[in-house]
Amino acid sequence: MTQESSDMHLWTPPPSHFEPRRRSTPWLAAPRTPLRWGLLIVGASCLSSSWATLPTMTESAKPAVATTHLTNAKLSIEQLTGLILANNPDLRASLITLNAARSGITSAQAFINPRLEWSQGSNSARLASASAGQVQVWAVSQFIENPAVRSARIESAQAVEKDSAQQARITRNELVAQVRLRAYQGLLFQAQSTAAADAVQLLEQVRERVRVRVESGEAGRYEIIKADAEIINARERLQTTRLLAEQSLLELNRMAAGHLPSGWTLSGDLSEGLEMSSLMEIQQQVRQNNPELAALQAQVLQMQAQLRAAQGSRWPGLELRYSQMRDPEVRQGQLSVGLQMPLMDNRSGPIAQASAELQRAQVRLEGRQAELQQQMFVILKSLEMARLRIEALGQGSMREAEAALRVAQAAYRFGERGILDVLDAQRVLRSVRTDLIDARYQLQAARIALEQLTGQHADSMPL
Repeated sequence: MTQESSDMHLWTPPPSHFEPRRRSTPWLAAPRTPLRWGLLIVGASCLSSSWATLPTMTESAKPAVATTHLTNAKLSIEQLTGLILANNPDLRASLITLNAARSGITSAQAFINPRLEWSQGSNSARLASASAGQVQVWAVSQFIENPAVRSARIESAQAVEKDSAQQARITRNELVAQVRLRAYQGLLFQAQSTAAADAVQLLEQVRERVRVRVESGEAGRYEIIKADAEIINARERLQTTRLLAEQSLLELNRMAAGHLPSGWTLSGDLSEGLEMSSLMEIQQQVRQNNPELAALQAQVLQMQAQLRAAQGSRWPGLELRYSQMRDPEVRQGQLSVGLQMPLMDNRSGPIAQASAELQRAQVRLEGRQAELQQQMFVILKSLEMARLRIEALGQGSMREAEAALRVAQAAYRFGERGILDVLDAQRVLRSVRTDLIDARYQLQAARIALEQLTGQHADSMPL
């Protein structure tokens, strides 16, 4: 609102003779009684307290997410991973679940509150020697829990906290792997788009030479038709790869809950090096750092604690109770101990159920260990195959295809070969280049799978 408009709102026209004069409210004009003064003071204090709480409510309503105000930023894979980890809803939800599991340990360690009873009545005298009057009874009782059951419950809560922590590590490990894989897919499509753009440019140059030869009568009309068809196909591949690259960027922004900067681009290279460890080191990393195995081990510990709790529940805790009764003549105090005897229910059902759950958890742990062992061998074979493909395509096939294209172009300029030979040579070069880009992507994908298997991205998070 401008200053002029605000002055218009503040200015009040003088009353005219056509408008009845407004009467002033005596309640607001002259609060003379103490009751009116008190009401005005209470209203002013409530208004000031409500205004004081407005900034606090505004600050608490802000979402606790990490955003960036940069536009048209060029993000590397590491920067992109950091932004997605700070804003991904699934990871934040897993951390909240971990906090709830930590609160469960506090609940498991809490003691049972004592119980206090109080009653009052009257005593009527039925004999001449008895005295009538008031009767008061109060009692206090405390349940003393079985130490075996209590320790097993605390250990079970601690195992649940470990399981939640490992689930958070699993979420982070899988999220980083998905982000890196999707980022390398974006780099793959960008490389394919660059290769398609180079192919379109090369075909346009060939078409120009073909047009000159056709117009001069040195070549037939079918050559320009064939060149136009190849250009149309190349442009279609270029548009497809560009759309796929944009789709990968949109998917990455979805993982970040839409908090990536607008107009951002991805920087990186598919030909990044790979440092391989020995087989023994990889196996040791899988056994020690894999979050899935750690989560299954925590579940086994939880089932063991539940089995000990079921076995210890055969003999529950004691209940100590002290009561005191007062009447006009007698003051009586009693101390009692209560114990539930396992005569009807010896807890055989819960013990058998906990034992079966423990066996199931152990079977899952052993089976997952064997699966991860075989999965590791498959990933290592994929790494080796991708490396061999890169060496074969980069050192042999790529050079031969480039040399064949140069020979075909030179022969076409001298009239020794036709346009079909040049287009075939370009097609072979394009196919070899596409295979090389795909082999580099497969190498990065296998590396990401191996990093996820060894849990390399699961430990750098605050737990």
